[in-house]
Amino acid sequence: MPNLYELSWVEAKKYFQSKDIALLPIGSTEQHGPQNPLGTDHLIARSLAEEAAKRVKVICLPVIPFGVSSHHRQFWGTVHVKPEVFKAYVRDVCLSLRYYGVLKIVVVNGHGGNTRNLVELARELREQGIFLSVFIWWEATGKRLPNIFVEEERGHAAAEETSVNLALHSHLVDMNNAVNEKKHQFFADASSGVNYGLDTVDQTGSGVLGTSTTASVKKRKKVVDAVIEELVKHIKALKKAKIDDLLPKPLV
Repeated sequence: MPNLYELSWVEAKKYFQSKDIALLPIGSTEQHGPQNPLGTDHLIARSLAEEAAKRVKVICLPVIPFGVSSHHRQFWGTVHVKPEVFKAYVRDVCLSLRYYGVLKIVVVNGHGGNTRNLVELARELREQGIFLSVFIWWEATGKRLPNIFVEEERGHAAAEETSVNLALHSHLVDMNNAVNEKKHQFFADASSGVNYGLDTVDQTGSGVLGTSTTASVKKRKKVVDAVIEELVKHIKALKKAKIDDLLPKPLV
């Protein structure tokens, strides 16, 4: 299945007249340590979404490359939007799809800072007849492959994320610049249950949270395969589901 941006409007009409589902990759443009490109989040989201869409013959939209990333702003090149702007933009994209009969939308999310707003939006759109699901790839690997990376390898720009980047965009990763960095001591020793409104630079000078030098060529394919399998599984289930069963229930 071609991506939406590769179709003519006549071809798009044929798709939308027969299917009520689409994929929407969303990421960010933000620092990912010295070794990864600024586009890491949206590049990964796009690659995963387009591959899954191809396997299950579902249309994939162009990636949204900017997200809620102001906490990375002290690192050069980070481009961010306000949460309310991000949410409104994604809402309008989804409402545009509804105009063509798309009532099931899978967001392939590449950036943790987007998650809260996407989940809030999913609740709101559900009231408007659109079922929006939010697929988060690192949560999928955590469940499918719980032992492939240790905790310090799962942080921002650490070994897990860098390994996925190596699998999908190896030409953009420079492992010679990979570093390991622990959180600044005060925040590392924080009491359980305490949250702070921190910027990334408060915790790390390099942008890496954890260990990135152990990013593995051997692990990378296993991780990506597991993620795509989980995403495909979800899309297949959603394709079969009746929209009425996915929308809010009446009073009991």
